[in-house]
Amino acid sequence: MSYDPGALDAALAAAVGDDNVLIADLRVAFLESAARQVDLLGRARCDANWHLAAWRLKGLAASFGLTALIALADEAAEAVPGDPRILRRLQAALAALEQS
Repeated sequence: MSYDPGALDAALAAAVGDDNVLIADLRVAFLESAARQVDLLGRARCDANWHLAAWRLKGLAASFGLTALIALADEAAEAVPGDPRILRRLQAALAALEQS
């Protein structure tokens, strides 16, 4: 599954136009929020907290049309709390988005 960092930038540009400062600020806010949900997934010890964080991450990704991250959040929602494999994949996806 590939992660298209350009999709995030395109969604932000479509929402706010050519304001590069605002796009950069919104990008940072998105990445911080996504990282917060992945952190909550990492600390979840019960199904309810795990699912809530996965669904919030999915909603956040859906807001920006990041289909690969949506699919990964869906996968997380189906996994058991604390699944290290899905956590690593989510962290890698966020790292790819941050580096663009």
